[in-house]
Amino acid sequence: MLDTNMCIYLMRNQPEQVARRFEQCCVGEVIISSITYCELQYGIVASETPERDAVALAALTELIGVAPPGKETGMRYGPIRLATRERKSDMLDKLIAAHATALDVPLVTNDVKGFSNLHGLQVQNWLELAA
Repeated sequence: MLDTNMCIYLMRNQPEQVARRFEQCCVGEVIISSITYCELQYGIVASETPERDAVALAALTELIGVAPPGKETGMRYGPIRLATRERKSDMLDKLIAAHATALDVPLVTNDVKGFSNLHGLQVQNWLELAA
């Protein structure tokens, strides 16, 4: 599951190591949370180049499925939020983390520190991985 920042890298910057890692995946292996999709849609509205960004997101979601959170995500969100209530990290990040743990998939992010020590969450940073 790609975090918002990895989607932005793929839409805008396309760093070589992220693009290479993405190309190694089969269709259906990579998803984004609908929560991430919502964040990206907000980014489009707030962007100085909304048309370009909307086209880039449409192209990305042609290749990557958008998964809705289910009941299991809600069940995992409570403990994750409670365990990190002292941290001032974004509640949406905690929902995305809960969604990844509910699906038992790694979360691919460049914000490894922000997602550290969340019970049951597997984190990968494709910017650091050698392809």
